[in-house]
Amino acid sequence: MTDTDFSRLLISRAGGVVTVTIDNPPVNVLDVPLMSEIRRFLIAVRDDADARVLVFQSADPEFFIAHVDMTLIDEPQSFDEFILEAPEGLNPFQAFGELLREQPQVTIVKLAGFARGGGAEFVAAADMVFAADGQAGLAQCEALMGITPGGGATQYLADRMTRGRALEAILGADLVDAATAERYGWINRALPAAELDDFVERLARNIAALPDGVIAAAKKAIPATDLRQGFVREHNAWAGLFERPAAEKLIRGGLRAGAQTKDGERALEDLMRGLAV
Repeated sequence: MTDTDFSRLLISRAGGVVTVTIDNPPVNVLDVPLMSEIRRFLIAVRDDADARVLVFQSADPEFFIAHVDMTLIDEPQSFDEFILEAPEGLNPFQAFGELLREQPQVTIVKLAGFARGGGAEFVAAADMVFAADGQAGLAQCEALMGITPGGGATQYLADRMTRGRALEAILGADLVDAATAERYGWINRALPAAELDDFVERLARNIAALPDGVIAAAKKAIPATDLRQGFVREHNAWAGLFERPAAEKLIRGGLRAGAQTKDGERALEDLMRGLAV
């Protein structure tokens, strides 16, 4: 596999830093093709000795990853390949986040725009996140669709912040600005938008230049929390709600009202709250 074997990812390399630019118009929705390409990339790069830091960014300054593709309400079989490949005890979305969280490289998200739902879960699974103050936003919007997060958010957020703040993010379902996300522990730092690129580039370059073994030793010494039991609880809660009529009605209603278009995604929470249950 080469760095050009992707249609939704633009990949560049410099000095041990691999920059992955997500480009899945119109809003970088996390659909089957995008999820498949990110997964293939992460697996392919695991044993690449020349890749020491992975930086994820978006080609669209407004949207990092919108959320999981809502049209999959009509095509649930599309995820069959991910179900077969998911480790025991994890659903496909949880397995996707854990693949990122368990990468041997340092993973950094450069967040200039919005990340919601599965996109926000991808952000929370990364080692580090730096966001543009006044531009970036994070939301676990699933409650507005009649469900709870099913791709790791209940566990990742509880690991990053207090229980009360995690519940606020999940049940409040609001778009959280970068400064608040930093204060809550959701991200590392909120930076002036004009400084974001240079800061992440310098940090990634400095980490990639460390002597051999330092990155692996640090990631081993600061282990990721074992969340497997929590994932089971999360999946059961999500799946139980997904089977209810309200979820289907809200997801279909959201699509009809403009979800997954640029205009609809700019104020998705307002759009979803305007639907009748």
